[in-house]
Amino acid sequence: MSIAPRLRQYLDDQRADYEVVEHKPTKSAMQSAEVCHIPADRIAKGVLLDTGDDYLLAVIPADHRLQLSDLKEELGQRPQLVEETALEQVFNDCEMGAVPAIGSGYGVSTIIDDSLENQPDVYFEAGDHKSLVHMSQREFARLTGAARHGSFSTHWSMMDG
Repeated sequence: MSIAPRLRQYLDDQRADYEVVEHKPTKSAMQSAEVCHIPADRIAKGVLLDTGDDYLLAVIPADHRLQLSDLKEELGQRPQLVEETALEQVFNDCEMGAVPAIGSGYGVSTIIDDSLENQPDVYFEAGDHKSLVHMSQREFARLTGAARHGSFSTHWSMMDG
């Protein structure tokens, strides 16, 4: 597939400056970082949540864990992880678990973890498990300009289990 059709259309409509990085199939953003030799904190991972009112895409670095309790502080309510069926409906042109970190291309509000702003460039799933979209931090910030920002993730370590 290379890049999901809706994502490609959105990036093209926005005249985004990006490249697609192909890699051998992986099962997670962390594995993609390993096989592509990319620091995991430069891979933006999208996690779809249900706020009770609507869906929200939380975007965190691949080597971080989402902290729902911290998101409750940011949002005023505690969101829940969505069921698989909702994920398939919203990101219907993507493979399961290969959620692009650009919610606006799918009509989904987005909140981005502040730690991603420190990266010179950003990679994210292109809609399958064998390609990433790569762009500069400036371009990612432009494309996600309407997104909320906050601190709602913690660095994952081997000590966490």
